Amino acid sequence: MKTNKFSKAIGFILILSGIMLFAIMFVPMWRIDLDAPQYPEGLRLLIYVDKLGGNVDIINGLNHYIGMKTLHTDDFVEFKILPYIVAFFGLFFIVTGITRKRKMLYTLFTLFVLFRIVAMADFWKWEYDYGHNLNPEAAIIVPGMAYQPPLIGFKQLLNFGAYSIPDIGGWLFIIAGVLALVSIVLDRIMVKKESKLKVVAVIILATTTLSSCSVSPQPLKIGADNCSFCQMTISNPRFGAEILTAKGKVLKYDDISCLVTDMTTKKIAENDIHSIYSADFCGNHDLIDVKSSFFFKSENLRSPMAGNIAAFSNKDSMNFYKNSFSGEEIVWDDITK
Repeated sequence: MKTNKFSKAIGFILILSGIMLFAIMFVPMWRIDLDAPQYPEGLRLLIYVDKLGGNVDIINGLNHYIGMKTLHTDDFVEFKILPYIVAFFGLFFIVTGITRKRKMLYTLFTLFVLFRIVAMADFWKWEYDYGHNLNPEAAIIVPGMAYQPPLIGFKQLLNFGAYSIPDIGGWLFIIAGVLALVSIVLDRIMVKKESKLKVVAVIILATTTLSSCSVSPQPLKIGADNCSFCQMTISNPRFGAEILTAKGKVLKYDDISCLVTDMTTKKIAENDIHSIYSADFCGNHDLIDVKSSFFFKSENLRSPMAGNIAAFSNKDSMNFYKNSFSGEEIVWDDITK
């Protein structure tokens, strides 16, 4: 005989999720990091469920010069209602876990997803108003320039690099939603009397979803992108290169020598680098990981900034040019010395 209740194990997962939501009250939900040469230590805006934190006063002082509104907790109605909404969902998770009613689980998940969509839309609207509604009498005005921070990820705003990413509370909120989805999937598998191996597979998949955060290279826009080191427009697709940081920022270069110089002069920490790519000298000039690339150096290559180093995805292509030009094969470790 079928029952309307799900298992105690799923109930425990939901109760744990509810406790995590209550913990969000005490930690930041979101953060926006600002990096600029004049602030090597960086600036940070922290967004809690009921207030703003971090370097609010310094950021307000800087934004005053470009006509942006100052930030004050009292100006946001969201901070007055958000604690109650989070507490509601925390209690909803716990009650659903205790009663183990299947209909409550589906209702909970639907409302949770809808709230997440509305919250992100409201956040985007706030960022848009904040970055576009500027004081026309500001001390510094750049025609056509808007200062809307990124919803998530990285964006360059004048000489500031802005990173918008979840903080501890945001990740707890995301994990709670994933666990609610996992609970539904597990319940459906159990109802259909699937094997225990499939239940384990779902748990592994959920763990992978929570822990994975992938970044990938961006294509070089010839004639549009500027070199992050020398600021020259990237015009030759055969010699381009990229650094991907652990935070997802993409640094583009018109020459491998610019990339290497940028690494050494700015002292980019090794643990801040996710991966490094160079353009394939042949074919469509796709970006290839330097760890699997073959390099050839020759004065006859004449790269944009005289680094004169070409990267190849396979050794046969490199040997063709090696036999055509005088030069030498070189490995990445020697290039970065």
